[in-house]
Amino acid sequence: MGRRARDRRRQERRQERGGDGGDQAGWAGGYPEIVKENELFERYYRELGIVPAGDHAREVLHCLKEKYFGELRGLEVDGQKVEMPQPLSWYPEELAWHTNLSRKILRKSPQLEKFHQFLVSETECGNISRQEAVSMIPPLLLNVDPHHKILDMCAAPGSKTAQLIEMLHADMNVPFPKGFVIANDVDNKRCYLLVHQAKRLNSPCIMVVNHDASSIPNLQIDVDGRKEVLFYDRILCDVPCSGDGTMRKNIDVWKKWTTQNSLQLHGLQLRIATRGVEQLAEGGRMVYSTCSLNPIENEAVIASLLEKSQGALELADVSSELPGLKRMPGITKWKVMLKDGQWFEEWKDVPSNRQTQIRPTMFPVKDEEKLKAMNLERCLRILPHHQNTGGFFVAVLIKKSPMPWNKRQPKVHQKLPQRTGDTEVTAANSDNGSESITEEPTLAENEESKKMQELQNSDTEQSKKEGVCGPPPSKKMKLFGFKEDPFVFLPEDDPLFLPIQKFYALDPSFPKMNLLTRTQEGKKRQLYMVSKELRNVLLNNSEKMKVINTGIKVWSRNSDGEQFGCAFRLAQEGIYTLYPFIHARIINVCIEDVKILLTQENPFLSKFSSETQKKVKDMAMGSIVLKYDPDPEKPDDLQCPIVLCGWQGKTSLRAFVPKNERLHYLRMMGVEVFKAKRKEEESESKMEEEVQHRLAQTEEGMDVEDKEHDLVTKMEPEIGEESTHSPVESSAMEVENKIEDLDQSSKNANSHVSQESKDTDMSNVKD
Repeated sequence: MGRRARDRRRQERRQERGGDGGDQAGWAGGYPEIVKENELFERYYRELGIVPAGDHAREVLHCLKEKYFGELRGLEVDGQKVEMPQPLSWYPEELAWHTNLSRKILRKSPQLEKFHQFLVSETECGNISRQEAVSMIPPLLLNVDPHHKILDMCAAPGSKTAQLIEMLHADMNVPFPKGFVIANDVDNKRCYLLVHQAKRLNSPCIMVVNHDASSIPNLQIDVDGRKEVLFYDRILCDVPCSGDGTMRKNIDVWKKWTTQNSLQLHGLQLRIATRGVEQLAEGGRMVYSTCSLNPIENEAVIASLLEKSQGALELADVSSELPGLKRMPGITKWKVMLKDGQWFEEWKDVPSNRQTQIRPTMFPVKDEEKLKAMNLERCLRILPHHQNTGGFFVAVLIKKSPMPWNKRQPKVHQKLPQRTGDTEVTAANSDNGSESITEEPTLAENEESKKMQELQNSDTEQSKKEGVCGPPPSKKMKLFGFKEDPFVFLPEDDPLFLPIQKFYALDPSFPKMNLLTRTQEGKKRQLYMVSKELRNVLLNNSEKMKVINTGIKVWSRNSDGEQFGCAFRLAQEGIYTLYPFIHARIINVCIEDVKILLTQENPFLSKFSSETQKKVKDMAMGSIVLKYDPDPEKPDDLQCPIVLCGWQGKTSLRAFVPKNERLHYLRMMGVEVFKAKRKEEESESKMEEEVQHRLAQTEEGMDVEDKEHDLVTKMEPEIGEESTHSPVESSAMEVENKIEDLDQSSKNANSHVSQESKDTDMSNVKD
């Protein structure tokens, strides 16, 4: 896999150097001049009057501002001065920044190469996210607390999901927040893109599922021995849309825009939003958003939802939230236009042969009293020129009472059976890649009152015309995609756990019932952990829910581990979750020791501080925790704690840390890790030869650290040749090339999310 990736990168670089038009590319990044004109687009929005005329974070932030932004000051690229990145005034604590640099410029300009490498590496290890500025708004307006149960209905590619996970873990001292995020997407391939995004944040509180958002099933949870319907405290409803608010970056908008896009999406958007509010808890908050400017996709959907709710929903006034964000109020008057430019002001004006294209719910409410009560002006409209972003629409809905067709919530008082042995939760796939799942109706129809039945019947015909459903019908849902491995929870008396508990002296409060594997038979190679709340969801919904991924890896089986007292070594991915429960095999190290661990593959004990050598002297071989605590009396040193997974051998000590995470910690400690592209390519080729040579000479039965010494002896002479750098700095200069092999040993459990590498349709990714 590593060789294929390197070959692909080299091919991309050759293409960039050879076929980009040379200096003609200039600041525009090599693209031809785009004609940003569409007469129908301009006439539509001019007529509607929507666009007025004329009109651990602190350390990363410190590194970003003091080092990387500082190096951009006064820089010129292709004769034009680089604009300094600016903080988004409306995002809390300067944790979001905006830059005008295009991806093409960042990727191609030698002057920006160092900055680009920083962005890519920090993004990969989850410390920063790169996304459209306005797409950060919906999660902020959800007002998430760590105990909230959250549903992200149309989650891929996952940038907003990542924000929600961060909010759940606002208190880093709490390893298992009571809340969780269920992130859904209808596209099976895009679900794996979503997994990749969520996995960067290493949370036990995220589950990725694959369903049609407009008919996502009701889930059930165990409450004191009985099943109850799961209602969510917060729901993000970022629906598929025409995307015409992205006209600045998406040139296809100008060439292909037509009102037909919005007309076709309106029904789907309303069905998804309806399904969302049905699953929202009373007092809960749902944010509806699009990257479209069209009222047919925005205010028309919200108005129809409010009207159908009969007072169960209200628009929240968020005018005082996100101060500094330039915005416009929602509109109350609009017209509907066909793709041929024909306008309609009311549903009664639409000829019968056009009523399949235009629906009654697309028009504004005519009753002035009803319209005023809706408070549509509380919606947010962000226009591209307001703060140099994309266009966006946001509405925040509060649920005051059950929806009219949900006045009687489903009553489920089924006692749960006792479980013994391994508890298996299978992914909803059959051998041929699909399976039918029966979704329960939202209403218990036999218990409906006569009044509610009449109301539902009277709405049936109009609902067909509108393409809208009140309560989702009972129907079969076909699920397609890759076959997933089962999720198997360890039984309480599993003999596998006792040696682990003893070896690491785990606290009695450790939630061992939350451990799971992805293997039903044979040796369990990886152990994952979910929160207690997600375990509840998994156990009670296996037959109706297609789970793509959940859980954070906490232990990996080590082939040599059993001889050291424990067959499982710690995994860096889950170390911050596990650390509060571990009371043995912890070594406190100083910052110089950390630098050695992160820049050398398998250093001898003699290279470490005398304090560290004393601590490991009487400790048995095997997996260990390496902990760095900042010294407040040394403010120039890194001021945030670090927890690393490691391995103690007979004569050496090493860290099992993925490449980008190593680079992150080194940057935070002020170690230079930048590597020029040309030199990187040469080093990659050289390293590939070394790896092949090393593998050829490796013999079975060699000790863990012995298998690395051959490579270490080759690294050290190279380090010594660099006369202008200290040993640590020089070693770090080679990190990006030489860590790749070590990286593989710390990533040997990729089977949990192996589907991430499967073909992903990037053309359909939404902001």
